[in-house]
Amino acid sequence: MVEEQEEDLESSDNMVEKNDLKRGCGGGGSDCFMAPIHWLNMLASEMHWTLVLGVILIYGINQGFSGALGRVGTEYYMKDIQKVQPSEAQIYGGITSIPWIVKPLWGILTDVIPIFGYRRRPYFIIAGSIGVISLLILSLHENLHLVLAILFLTSGSAGVAISDVTIDACVAQGSISHPSLAADMQSLCALSSSIGALIGYSISGILVHLIGPKGVYGLLTIPSGLVFFVGIVLKEPHVPNFQYRQVKQKFLNAGNAMWTTLKSPSVWRPCLYMYSSLALSLNILDGMFYWYTDAKDGPGFSQENVGFIFSIGSVGALLGAVLYQNVLKDYPFRDLLFWTQLLYGLSGMLDLVLVLRLNLKFGIPDYFFVVIDESVSQMIGRLKWMPLLVLSTKLCPSGIEGTFFALLMSIDNIGLLSASWGGGVLLHVLKITRTQFDNLWIAILIRNILRVSPLCLLFLVPRTDPNSSILPTEIFDTEEETETEEHKIVELISLVNNFDNGR
Repeated sequence: MVEEQEEDLESSDNMVEKNDLKRGCGGGGSDCFMAPIHWLNMLASEMHWTLVLGVILIYGINQGFSGALGRVGTEYYMKDIQKVQPSEAQIYGGITSIPWIVKPLWGILTDVIPIFGYRRRPYFIIAGSIGVISLLILSLHENLHLVLAILFLTSGSAGVAISDVTIDACVAQGSISHPSLAADMQSLCALSSSIGALIGYSISGILVHLIGPKGVYGLLTIPSGLVFFVGIVLKEPHVPNFQYRQVKQKFLNAGNAMWTTLKSPSVWRPCLYMYSSLALSLNILDGMFYWYTDAKDGPGFSQENVGFIFSIGSVGALLGAVLYQNVLKDYPFRDLLFWTQLLYGLSGMLDLVLVLRLNLKFGIPDYFFVVIDESVSQMIGRLKWMPLLVLSTKLCPSGIEGTFFALLMSIDNIGLLSASWGGGVLLHVLKITRTQFDNLWIAILIRNILRVSPLCLLFLVPRTDPNSSILPTEIFDTEEETETEEHKIVELISLVNNFDNGR
């Protein structure tokens, strides 16, 4: 009986896919427009509409749109409202990203500790409530102290991180129950995030100009409220009589398994390279942002210009992902990382050309040059990130894939935090302030040299291609009857989007 139901489901899926292809390839404009709607309708009917709605609201609106709009709003909030120096803005930006570093903790909590008999819904409600309260205070308080502002920005970041982990878990559950639709759900996650970010960046400058950074924070309470709404409507089975005494043992099992795996040279060596590659690519974006907008001899970009420039950058990142998927995904890790890291360092020279005003000597306007610079930098940055992401998945042992992948992403986020704080220290040492940019070109040059330096550590990366196994055989037997199938792949669904939020 079960086999007959599975066969009926597969045949139904195949019919839907064929019908969608016919609609999309029929040549009519209306057919092309309706194909995505039919696809969403198919996912809603097979996976339940509340899950599809949750993915769109959380990935598309709360992460994509809200993340893009919040980034631009925070840049101007720190510069115009809190009036901090660019080096300080770098440090504070790293602090607000800390909730993403402890992401494995949120993942384990949602997996092993249900609240009132539900594993997911309460965490959406908690995440939405944290976001709404934090953003409301930032929006309504007239003279919020800097320390409290950083605290509430960090709290808002925690709300997004918790909702991200929880929706990952929901998508993972759906992928287990409907394996033929796993790729479709991943596509829905990626498309929702990318489209949301593109829209958010496109209108961010206009909104900051019209309502100011604090007004933007008030507007962002709506996406956080939608996360709360997902927690109310999401369909989820009730788990009665949960044995909370098992929680401690599950935490210990996960910790022991991760430590055993991390000690293997096949694992810690690539991890060391990934951390170094990110940490040595110093982040001086706030120094560049202040120069874009405040320097007397700088471009003097308006808020609308800044938002549009960031939107073009998101298009470049999307093109990089497409290029990797269609052309570069089968190349050996070491070869691809060599060229992407080298190009990443060379692309930083475009910033040097801009700051030294060489583009004007060649007759290239600032705005046109910065658009090219941002799109190229984001595209190469994504090409550099994608093989690291795939390499991370190859390092995950059987039985603890989800939790260990989250750990690897946390290591990468620590690398980003190190890059942000290192960039802040560099800006401070070179005395780059709100009004003094004479040494900005030195900061750019040092950053570009450090971007290339991880090439010396490429020997830590295996020579294998993405289709080969990396882990030694004994690690595959590390874990662990205590892990459920639900827990195994919780974090594997859609962590690529974190890259855009953290840079």
